[in-house]
Amino acid sequence: MLEIGRKQLLVIVKKVDFGVYLGEQVNASMDERVLLPKKQVPEGAGDGDELEVFLYRDSSDRLIATTNEPKLQLGEVKELTVAAVGKIGAFLDWGLEKDLFLPFKEQTRKVEPGDSCLVALYVDKSGRLCATMKVYHYLKTGSPYVIGDEVEGTIYEISANFGAFVAVDGQYSGLIPKKEAQAGYKAGQRLKLRVTEVKEDGKLTLSARQKAYAQIEEDAENVLQVIKEFANALPFDDKASPEVIQREFGLSKGAFKRAVGHLLKEKQIEIRDGKIYRR
Repeated sequence: MLEIGRKQLLVIVKKVDFGVYLGEQVNASMDERVLLPKKQVPEGAGDGDELEVFLYRDSSDRLIATTNEPKLQLGEVKELTVAAVGKIGAFLDWGLEKDLFLPFKEQTRKVEPGDSCLVALYVDKSGRLCATMKVYHYLKTGSPYVIGDEVEGTIYEISANFGAFVAVDGQYSGLIPKKEAQAGYKAGQRLKLRVTEVKEDGKLTLSARQKAYAQIEEDAENVLQVIKEFANALPFDDKASPEVIQREFGLSKGAFKRAVGHLLKEKQIEIRDGKIYRR
């Protein structure tokens, strides 16, 4: 069966002036053949020879074969570069003559020429290959990672309800939970992360934060900087609501209290009258 979107081994069924026709078998019927254009045919190739090709649709929407190497196949998730943006969507460079179409409805953020975006490949209702940035269902769950491992990932979508969805190594499903997803994260951002949980279904829970004892110094510096922005007098203390702390510092209440405790011990701040002052 001729399969669009994947590389496969086919044999040369017939040579013509403008290329060769390929099929799964040398006696393949006309509707079981696909054209490999002449400029793609390896020198010396003849009837019955086996070639590895990739099948897609050309600019005339005809099924066609190529010996060029695609940067993305069905079942894969890869980062591709935006070549152009048109009225109906974007077009990605994926190593073939015809750029890959990324419809607006399949974008999780606005993209511009030159941007890099994480995408999967799918076949649309018209039988054409298209890209989608909604890669959640294309990611694997059987990663080799365990709690405490450091990983690298790309944020592909931000959810107000769940947090930041991450593709670890571009192939495994991960999530920075809402409570950990500090302000400023955006789709397309690459991060070094730590595995905090491996769920029963194999999905990874992630954190950009270090272990608590190693994180306090960084959080304390963050708190000091914010106090400075408030003219050295923060208008609330460590009893503030978690929502206020998250909004101003991007920290959980527990992390904020640990940072404040550290700064008090170091005598860099003082708390009085419901406020935190920088010394």
